[in-house]
Amino acid sequence: MADPGSPGPDEDTGRPSGAHPDHAHRPSARERWADFRTSAYWPAAVLCLILAAAAGLFAGSYTYQMAKPTPRHVPIAVVGEHRWPQGLRFVDGMERALDAGLSLHAYRDDGAARDAIEEQKVFAVLSRDGERARLDLSGASGASVAQLLAEAAPKVGRATGTPVTVRDVNPLQSGDPRGLALFYISLAAVIVGFVGAIQLSVHARGLDPLERIACTAVYALLGGFTIAAVVDWWLGALHLPFTQSWLILAFTMFTCGMVFTMFNTLVGRWAMLPTWGVMVLLGNPSSGGAVSWPLLPSVLGHIGQWLPPGASVNAQHTAVYFRGHQHLFPYLVLAAWALVSCAVFWIWRHRHPGGRTPKAAAHAARGKGSGDGGGATAAAPG
Repeated sequence: MADPGSPGPDEDTGRPSGAHPDHAHRPSARERWADFRTSAYWPAAVLCLILAAAAGLFAGSYTYQMAKPTPRHVPIAVVGEHRWPQGLRFVDGMERALDAGLSLHAYRDDGAARDAIEEQKVFAVLSRDGERARLDLSGASGASVAQLLAEAAPKVGRATGTPVTVRDVNPLQSGDPRGLALFYISLAAVIVGFVGAIQLSVHARGLDPLERIACTAVYALLGGFTIAAVVDWWLGALHLPFTQSWLILAFTMFTCGMVFTMFNTLVGRWAMLPTWGVMVLLGNPSSGGAVSWPLLPSVLGHIGQWLPPGASVNAQHTAVYFRGHQHLFPYLVLAAWALVSCAVFWIWRHRHPGGRTPKAAAHAARGKGSGDGGGATAAAPG
């Protein structure tokens, strides 16, 4: 029996009211760390660090590609015999000026060389015009490459004593003087594509797998149409082959949305990390949209063609500037990513967060049944 005179326990702490505060239990560093790991602050702290790193890598990936674009391998068509003294000096001077090798491809006439431009095999045509050299550029093939060639050619001509005429035989559209508009609309399709999938996972978790795929296709079609309509009909910045450009953008959005859905199935809440890495940090800078592939590091130039952003830029670029010479490869790349993503999602759909649970489905069925029964009962007397 407790002593009536002794102090009673404190109602908040459970300790005797007279106990000294220094005698209370103080959590150890290990206990505080364990509490932190199980609190809401832990994922928030991890996200803060990840977002800070992602911001720096995002800025660095673009700055690295665009700050000092360096030509490494520039394919040039040569018409007729180029081994005349002035021509040889001009080619050697261009290689020294660009600090790169010009890959010369011989063609029998101007028509064959122009076909090579249309097929995007070469970026310019070098030919002999009397004692002059003529360099026909294709600005639409790559604005950054054409700019480098246009700036270097007159200087090299003066230095080597070879008069040179430079002209752009396949220029960019007037609303896209830097050739970046196609990159930006493809970038919009990529970003909105996987952000849309994120929003479906957050705000429409009840969607079943097939419904989620269908909704991704719907917002991709609507988003692709809106992008093309704003750029072409409203702003007039580009004259697009509307239906083809619309479907390329929609295909891109759907593919990127399903890529996030695939990663969300495989790694759960951290799906944004591989998605961001593949699409933004690696895919967009190496797509050839902001900097043409001859100016990219060779590894990135090759990798970019196999990723959805690069495939989208290539397909859109050819559709707008090289109609009638469309290549199948970029569509196959988009299709492969989309099919693999859908397959992974479908096979492991039980791991994907969301979807209507059997309990919720049964509850919905009961509600529907009771509603039907009530309706039948009410209708019977009539």
